[in-house]
Amino acid sequence: MKEEIIQYDFKEDLPYGFEIVDIKKLYKNNKHHLVKSHRTDFYQIVWFVKGTVKHIVDFQTIDITPNTLLFINKGSVQQFDTNESFEAFSFLFTDDFFCQSEIDATYLKSTILFNDLFSISKIQIPKTSNSFYMLFQLMEDELAIVNDVYQTTILKNLIHNFLVVSEREYKKQDFIEVVKSKDLQYVLDFKKYLEIHYTSEKTVSFYAEELNITTKRLLKATTKIHGKSPKEIIDYRVILEVKRLLSHTDQSIKEIAFLVGFNEPTNFVKYFRKHNNSTPASFRKQFSYT
Repeated sequence: MKEEIIQYDFKEDLPYGFEIVDIKKLYKNNKHHLVKSHRTDFYQIVWFVKGTVKHIVDFQTIDITPNTLLFINKGSVQQFDTNESFEAFSFLFTDDFFCQSEIDATYLKSTILFNDLFSISKIQIPKTSNSFYMLFQLMEDELAIVNDVYQTTILKNLIHNFLVVSEREYKKQDFIEVVKSKDLQYVLDFKKYLEIHYTSEKTVSFYAEELNITTKRLLKATTKIHGKSPKEIIDYRVILEVKRLLSHTDQSIKEIAFLVGFNEPTNFVKYFRKHNNSTPASFRKQFSYT
């Protein structure tokens, strides 16, 4: 029998919200946790150093080859491969650790590495690049020394540099850069409000009012940035959460309907069928990760 999606919070006994975890070592005692569906309240950069495996994040099965980086936003549901023939490190960090200024917070909420609603950011580290290895080594060296008043800032700057180097590399690989503009800012703010209110507010007018713009202006922004309407983006976010709950929990259809803001299960079933071409029950039967 399935339980609710396991959520892991950041370790409370660490001096700050940053850690580097050796996944191979973690498998020795915690493999059963890693290969089950789970989500976290912190950000993750997973560096698959060796091995060829598959990694599942929100119904996307990602083919992993040596020296692959994955950027996994907090709240995403993931599963590691049951095959242990790989080596990987995971960089874990919290909002509180990274966001030491308003500029930091804005960067973290806008970087494409963590904020693409429709795909998981993946980078293949080129053999000729030394920057990733150097930054990794600097982080490990810093973690090895006694904690002092400078360590949090140093580590935060190192992980920030790691993200910036990753963005630069990402733009060389299968990624079309979106130029900073008013449209982009509207979309980023729209997604921020959506993440807070998607279970209770599903109308475009609500989000337009929050942004203090017209629905027409919001449509222009989302169409330019994502090629999708605001309503399509709202529906995608709602359906994603429904799929997570259907696949990874034993909560009833009625309970899930209520959790995502539907008082009438019949309306919920119609909504799901409209956007997924199947009923919640048939989807659960097809995608049941245990």
